[in-house]
Amino acid sequence: MDINTIWYALIAVLFIGYFVLEGFDFGVGMLLPLVANDDTERRIVINTIGPFWDANEVWLITAGGAMFAAFPDWYATLFSGFYLPLFLILVALILRAVGFEFRGKIDSARWRRTADWAIVIGSAVPAFLWGVALTNLVRGVPIDAAMQVQGTLLTLLNPFALLGGVVSITVFALHGALFLNLRTDEAVADRARRLAQRLWWPTAAVLAAFFVFSYSQTDLFDRSGLVPGTLPVLAMIAFAASAVLARLRWDAWAFATTALTIALATVVAFEGLYPTVMPSSLDPAFSLTVYNASSSALTLRVMLVVALVFVPIVLAYQAYSYWVFRRRVTRRNIPGA
Repeated sequence: MDINTIWYALIAVLFIGYFVLEGFDFGVGMLLPLVANDDTERRIVINTIGPFWDANEVWLITAGGAMFAAFPDWYATLFSGFYLPLFLILVALILRAVGFEFRGKIDSARWRRTADWAIVIGSAVPAFLWGVALTNLVRGVPIDAAMQVQGTLLTLLNPFALLGGVVSITVFALHGALFLNLRTDEAVADRARRLAQRLWWPTAAVLAAFFVFSYSQTDLFDRSGLVPGTLPVLAMIAFAASAVLARLRWDAWAFATTALTIALATVVAFEGLYPTVMPSSLDPAFSLTVYNASSSALTLRVMLVVALVFVPIVLAYQAYSYWVFRRRVTRRNIPGA
């Protein structure tokens, strides 16, 4: 495995961490008005992700920084060609952060409702647009010989990409419902459990449609896994297992299987693309790869040393924070409830 491949794998790991961890707090944010009936319950729901949501976004920042340093041409083409969707994701994340941070600053029911909707919208928009963006990446975009993406926003909003957005928003919602079932109790946990059961079937339907559609739109399944097609099948098995485990009320295992589904789906995308990082739909010769879009070998080697020193420290700190805040959030934890 050469240094370019190692950095591609590291970036893939960062995106896996981002989608798995940010996925559940996107889901919690989207489900806020559906699982909480009063202000105390809404505070319970928000507090389940309070210690984590901003740390989860660090995975995205780190992935973007690693992409900029290791594959500058990939970064430039992606962020220029996908400028509007990524800008909308950024605006939504800012709106979401404002909702979290300022919800309790004014003692007003109207203000809190506004903040709650900021959280809902700020969670749903990125959840949908990340699915659109990733689907376009694996499908291919019109990249010319100058490494520039041609076309408009409507080019990115094709039917297959929109289906990918629906897949991501439903999977993240299910992931969030199972997280709430794991981290709350009594009424909120019961509603989250029932909602997860209701969400599973429509999520399965859009996943199946995406699975079938992908065969005609991409060649990912021909290249993913040691045996072609194994990883997508494993992802579907993990997803099916989540329904069984949720009905058995094995809450932690049910949540783990949706996390595994998201992780395997991300692996399918990155492994299926390799060694391409952005395929061109105009001409395969114009595609960006881990070789023609990378920094120098010396830059990659120096950065690898830095990453090997600091990334384990960051991972250890985040694992510690999850351990510290591992208990369920209940009404007893809410001041004044």
